Amino acid sequence: MPPPLTLLVISGPGMPTYAARGLTQTLDPIDAAGAIARTVNGGLIDLSPSQMRKYKSTISCADVEAPALDGVWPGMPVTVDCVSELGYRTTGGSPQRTVVSGSSRTAGAWTWYRPRLDMMVISYSASTDEYGAAVGWSLELEEQ
Repeated sequence: MPPPLTLLVISGPGMPTYAARGLTQTLDPIDAAGAIARTVNGGLIDLSPSQMRKYKSTISCADVEAPALDGVWPGMPVTVDCVSELGYRTTGGSPQRTVVSGSSRTAGAWTWYRPRLDMMVISYSASTDEYGAAVGWSLELEEQ
């Protein structure tokens, strides 16, 4: 079997060959992660509870095939081996999420890794350019 054409792994729907070349993935804090307020003295404070420190992600691509989205609906749980990396200081630091096996690398004083996240499908879309023979798709996810 040939090696996969992408680092992205999504449990459930999977990723067919030629569905994810050149994909982009974002990792952003969920909206509830940022509860920033000013004190009466004008100081800035963080009121967000630590359990809200979770990620949302958008994965998008245009290729000749679409991911296998049949049967995928909002609310469906999936496990994602991300393409986007997270980093931490090597000395005294540690990964905050599960590390995808074999993805950890060190660059100077920093260690980078691809996280494995348990997420939920929020929405997705797919479009087809018939003449251009291209399928565009995007998948919105939030960490559980």
